[in-house]
Amino acid sequence: MIGKSEHVTTTATTITTSVPGRLDRLPWSRWHWTVVIGLGTVWILDGLEVTVVGNIAGRLSEQGSGLPITSGGVTGLAAALYVAGACSGALFFGRLTDLFGRKRLFMVTLAVYLGATAMTALSYSSWWFFAFRFMTGFGIGGEYAAINSAIDELIPAVYRGRVDLIINGSFWLGAIAGSLLSILMLDTSIFPKGLGWRLTFGLGVILGLVILLVRRHVPESPRWLFIHGRADEAEKLVTAIEKRVTKEKGTELPPPKGSITIGQRESFGFRDIALTVFSDYRRRAALGLALFIGQAFLYNAITFGFGAILTRFFGVSTSRTGYYFAVIAVGNFLGPLLLGKLFDTVGRRIMISSTYLLAGVLLFGTAWLFGAGLLNAVTLTACWAVVLFFASAGASSAYLTVSEIFPMETRAMAIAFFYAVGTAAGGISGPLLFSALTQNGVVGDTVLAFSIGAALMCVGGVVAAFLAVRAEGRSLEDIAAPLSVHPPEPLPAPAPAE
Repeated sequence: MIGKSEHVTTTATTITTSVPGRLDRLPWSRWHWTVVIGLGTVWILDGLEVTVVGNIAGRLSEQGSGLPITSGGVTGLAAALYVAGACSGALFFGRLTDLFGRKRLFMVTLAVYLGATAMTALSYSSWWFFAFRFMTGFGIGGEYAAINSAIDELIPAVYRGRVDLIINGSFWLGAIAGSLLSILMLDTSIFPKGLGWRLTFGLGVILGLVILLVRRHVPESPRWLFIHGRADEAEKLVTAIEKRVTKEKGTELPPPKGSITIGQRESFGFRDIALTVFSDYRRRAALGLALFIGQAFLYNAITFGFGAILTRFFGVSTSRTGYYFAVIAVGNFLGPLLLGKLFDTVGRRIMISSTYLLAGVLLFGTAWLFGAGLLNAVTLTACWAVVLFFASAGASSAYLTVSEIFPMETRAMAIAFFYAVGTAAGGISGPLLFSALTQNGVVGDTVLAFSIGAALMCVGGVVAAFLAVRAEGRSLEDIAAPLSVHPPEPLPAPAPAE
């Protein structure tokens, strides 16, 4: 992988390029902010919509809402369809992202997401509402695959960890906004029953259109371009970025660290991808599964029965639960924001394992206090906020991990697979399990729900302590050489040596 050439040299379909090193040497600039705003802010939309839907369930079931649907239909069937759409959308668009490029797909997936959200706002029958909840999930699932792969390939290695964590954690900014917005939009003294919830979805569409306009200026991944036979485009694109950053900073850039030689291919078969992820990189695949399943169950243990626990055990009015949810959402966002830099400095293995283990242990402690009758609505929410401060950083690092530890040709599909598995486990198995435990009013069953989530989170932390890859500050090509690298390189040594 190491060479002296700064620019591209081509022989037949084999090229030597320093594009990865040139991208990784860039200082942080306004151009990088364009990437973050154009790609990352969509998670705010996701958090906004998911929270709003949960909070408007009761209103939609009321006479005069304009939609013949039950509250259970919103939180049950509609939620399941959203999850099913997200899982299938991730797999469908993840494959297309690896085949046709990051930019083409992150434009398409946002368009699908926005169109489906707009159509949800126009729902006048339950089947219409259900159909477009599925399509909304279909778009957001595709976003996870397209966006995370693009961000990792455009952000310099020294910033990749913190940027990924903060972007994925921004979901909770949307959740905060959704909690507070639903209080306003559902106030019948301001908006009629049949209008407020529709306007809420409409506001999400407007914000999404602004993001779409910014996203038009985010380029294709140069890494994807040079591997797929478009080396000249990659060269021109990186040169333009370098000129822009140099002009902004007023200083010359340092020389890139080496180059890479690859044999260009336009596409890679699904069999190649599957064998790579689950055979050549099976330890890393086990790590990804442990991280995604652990965080999915912890979040469902806490958040699935959130409102029911507050109302059933502590007598909190359903109209007030949004304020409590806003508090734990703040804890969720502060975790990645304040701890993100440590994933680049202290290191991935220590931070991933410690955030998972701390979240699990603290949730065990919360379960004990709850079972002993030592908590009220305020102190339980405070405990949850602390647990989720660490859990959110850990959960965000799961997305970071699977987006950087597999070869570039498999990146979007790997993200899609692990996201789909984690979402299915958390969004299907989790609710089925935890709804029975948290909504029957039995303290011991709720303690068991907390304990299951805590145990699986701790398992993820233990797995990370042994298998997490030391990826901090390393180029993506160094962490996992492209499948098309020439000559072929040996696989990285198994953890913990790597």
